[in-house]
Amino acid sequence: MEYNTQRARLLMPEYGRIMQDLVTRCKELPTKEERNHMAAAIIDFMGQRNPQLRDEEDYRHILWDHLFILADYDLDVDSPYPVPSPEDLMTKPNKMEYPKLQGDFKFYGKSILQLIDLALAQEESEEKEALIEVIANNMKKSYNIYNKEHVTDDVIFRHLKELSENRLDLTGIDSLEKSKIYFTTNRNQNNRNKNNQNNQNNRRKNHNNHSNNNNNKNRK
Repeated sequence: MEYNTQRARLLMPEYGRIMQDLVTRCKELPTKEERNHMAAAIIDFMGQRNPQLRDEEDYRHILWDHLFILADYDLDVDSPYPVPSPEDLMTKPNKMEYPKLQGDFKFYGKSILQLIDLALAQEESEEKEALIEVIANNMKKSYNIYNKEHVTDDVIFRHLKELSENRLDLTGIDSLEKSKIYFTTNRNQNNRNKNNQNNQNNRRKNHNNHSNNNNNKNRK
């Protein structure tokens, strides 16, 4: 009986022993033409075994890199891509820059800063005023989630003014509830309620008309 500990080390265990043996067989073929033919077949087989790689950009390049890893970088075939080396794959990627947020306002998140930049780039208009109020409302939600406490609107207005370098100012509004968004939202809700009431009245009227028509027919 042969134990796995007695077999050759699997260079990529996710591909399994069969794939490793196929690559080993490919390396042993006497002519380059035969190796090229078998390497192409192995690539197709690897793609079938790992269909999730098809979602990756240039997935066939990834498969060819995996083939050379399985061959321990010792495979004489014509690759359509540069042949990798152990040094290439062991190189650590560059450290990603973590987004820098201003001072004590990290809990607002990068999206709030992006919205502020968007608002600053717009001309003065009702759309800009509405966007500023949306930003303030989202800032209030973020503050309450992070700090687990209620925050007054004047604090949000002060933070918004500071984050925008004094260019966005809502201090003239008593509260967010009294902003245009609040009135617009309530006006829309009142319109919906009014429409629902009208629909109910129309249905009731139609039902009464239908009943009266049936009663008239019965009398005849």
